[in-house]
Amino acid sequence: MFDFLFFFNSALLGVGLAMDAFSVSLANGLGEPCMKKRKMVGIAGVFAFFQAMMPLIGWFLVHNAAKMFSEFEKFIPWIALLLLGYIGGKMLFDGVIELKNPTEDDCECRKKLGITTLIVQGIATSIDALSVGFTIANYDTMMALVTAFIIALVTFVICYFGIILGKTFGTALKGKSAIFGGVILIVIGIEIFVTSLV
Repeated sequence: MFDFLFFFNSALLGVGLAMDAFSVSLANGLGEPCMKKRKMVGIAGVFAFFQAMMPLIGWFLVHNAAKMFSEFEKFIPWIALLLLGYIGGKMLFDGVIELKNPTEDDCECRKKLGITTLIVQGIATSIDALSVGFTIANYDTMMALVTAFIIALVTFVICYFGIILGKTFGTALKGKSAIFGGVILIVIGIEIFVTSLV
């Protein structure tokens, strides 16, 4: 049951699922280079929570409402595209405004990432993980929970590193970092959408 292969596969699943969240974390770090450590932990925690919950919800739906889930699944790429496109577009717009009207203190002028935006990012980057419920459909409840925990742990570490990386580049790039962050979010939304069509 809980052998090496189980933990290895769960960790790999976590890495695969965390890539979009990593890119968004990078964008968040770019957009807010003076972010405090407590907030960094909070952001990584939100992404970890959603990346763990979505496969569990998918697993539950496969066991209890497979037909309903298969109907909803076709809308997942559209939802991700709209959410990330909106957040990325807003970030891009704010970055352009910031370039046109520069202020001396780069930390003060940056708009702080709010909890609502963060939750939307968490949902947008993890919604495609619902389909992971199909890949773990043969797991019992305990195995599904352990897999979700491993995915959360891997996502947390990867996203925390993404924020650090984004902050480092954000400080170096000054006013242009919000533009880069916005472009990254839009590209991720398009990538999720296009991948679903292939």
